[in-house]
Amino acid sequence: MTIASDFSIHTTTKVISYIGAAHGVSGAGYYTVLELHRWLQALAADAGATGDDYMDISRVTPSDKQFDTIITLVNGYTIDAAASEHLYSGSIIQAGGDTIFDGMQVIAGAGAHIQVIQIGAVLSNDFWNSVPYGTGVKGLNPDAANGIACRFMLKVRDSAADIDGRRLLLQTREFGYSYTEFKLNGTSRGINVAALTYASDLNNQTASGTVAGWSDVANLTAGYNGLDVNADSTLEYYYSKWDRGSRSINQFYERMKYLTRRGETTTLYGLAGHLFRGITHEVAVTTPRTSTIAEGVAASWSGGTGQVLARDSAGTATKVWIQLLTGIAPTAGQTITVGGGSVTAASGTPSTERALSFPFCGVSTGSAIIGAYGFALETADLSVNDKLFDLTNTLRNPPNLVTFTVSGLVVSEDYLLVGPGNSGALVENQFTLNGALTGASVTSVVVTGSIPADTPATGTIRIKRANGAFSRHPYSAWTGSTFTITSHDFSSNNAANGNNAFISYIDTLAGATTASFQATYVTDRELFVRRRDGGATPTKTFETAATLGVAGGSVAVQRLSDA
Repeated sequence: MTIASDFSIHTTTKVISYIGAAHGVSGAGYYTVLELHRWLQALAADAGATGDDYMDISRVTPSDKQFDTIITLVNGYTIDAAASEHLYSGSIIQAGGDTIFDGMQVIAGAGAHIQVIQIGAVLSNDFWNSVPYGTGVKGLNPDAANGIACRFMLKVRDSAADIDGRRLLLQTREFGYSYTEFKLNGTSRGINVAALTYASDLNNQTASGTVAGWSDVANLTAGYNGLDVNADSTLEYYYSKWDRGSRSINQFYERMKYLTRRGETTTLYGLAGHLFRGITHEVAVTTPRTSTIAEGVAASWSGGTGQVLARDSAGTATKVWIQLLTGIAPTAGQTITVGGGSVTAASGTPSTERALSFPFCGVSTGSAIIGAYGFALETADLSVNDKLFDLTNTLRNPPNLVTFTVSGLVVSEDYLLVGPGNSGALVENQFTLNGALTGASVTSVVVTGSIPADTPATGTIRIKRANGAFSRHPYSAWTGSTFTITSHDFSSNNAANGNNAFISYIDTLAGATTASFQATYVTDRELFVRRRDGGATPTKTFETAATLGVAGGSVAVQRLSDA
């Protein structure tokens, strides 16, 4: 086929139309904007019009060439939508500049499926992803030798107005492949190059149908929330708190990709998954506030729109975090309408643009996640190799939580005590009391010095009483030098100031054949293990030294009959 047989010029309207075979059909034709110009100029030089082409030497000039990639249709000549889909490698300007089609050139792996987002929505007519007849590979006008996946034109100006400032977002979100995006903040005349990655993701090889069933993965807090990721007793703040359920960290990563893959309509923060990108801007706000600020709702201001993903307070917010959808981010002093109310961007404080990750959760190493800005999982789902970045964009590393396990227990017969050790003996003076315990309802125990960082978050302590015995006390939390214990009556048989106390890391009658505790690894800690069985089949006391190391630790108890 030739351009002469694929295009026609209307006799009275001067509309240049494509009349050739459709996308994906044998014979479909595609031509550069320069080829269109050359054809029009050749027709304009003819002595008389022929066929369906309204053009000859007696007609006004149809087109002008500024550069080989910028063609202006003049004197009322225009192309229609179908014609624009069969032209590439440049721009077409028509209607005195009131309508513009700009050229797109996507650098990506062959066969990449390219999504284009315009005015905050994915363009449904993605003709550039058509499969040319006989090739078996999607992508119009590719140039594989130069790494070009497709070339096409898009309308960026209509009725004398730029469409969203000629802003476009191109992205790849094929499950099993890398996710990338390329933002054009305003297309230029000629060829606009967008570089995208389309390569197999080695950490995303599970079938999508399998990942679809991983519904136990959930966002427990979709919005501003505090977490102590690095276990320093100080909260950091994030815009999510995901629970990975029964999934590994890499399976969690795959689920995040599934929820934001091409065509996914499940909503995240009020946005369809295939549009969700994460926080793009942090905006400082000030009074007046005409209502509380909600999360997961639309926001607008003069010159742009977005979605609120987090705010640091519902009623007295000083910051909001948004995903920009259209236009530009709020500027200083602008009024931002959120739901039924509004806030004001802080004067003199421009919006801070935040870097995005693709997918929105961050990167998987296969065994750990390198999180995106503001993205978090609940702390119980993190390991020492994970890295998160809070809303101040500060790196937070989870502590190394390790587990110590004692095995070989007999249920309901063995009583197990694991405490601090030294040279194979139990250390009873790990702490001394900083203040006597004499009240009827004591709920806190203060010790001299700081409680070690490798103390389990919850557990039990033993405290020496007036009668010389060490009583057992569950604690629900600790900070600094204070344990928060279950209320206990110390009004008799009290505990004097300076009495010994120690952590009983495991202190229980066996309820299973194994018992364990989890703690943050700081440095190797010697432990003392004691097991006694005075039940129906008594055994001799078992005692041994053990170590809580960088990988945790374990002990298998031995049993010698004492019958």
